[in-house]
Amino acid sequence: MLFDRHIEPRCAYCRRGELLDEEHIICVKKGVVSPAGACRAFRYDPLKRVPPKPAAASFEKFRDEDFSL
Repeated sequence: MLFDRHIEPRCAYCRRGELLDEEHIICVKKGVVSPAGACRAFRYDPLKRVPPKPAAASFEKFRDEDFSL
């Protein structure tokens, strides 16, 4: 869930961190840290979080007869 209150803390989507590159976050509290890191000062920012892509639909199990009226 995107707006879940009990989300796992990660520096990648903390309000206090800014993205430097894909491997580093600059944090107001800790300095340069890993995106997977976390600390007690974590504050969730839902706009920074990128949700996982949905699984691709597989239509292989269907036949042409399933789509006709």
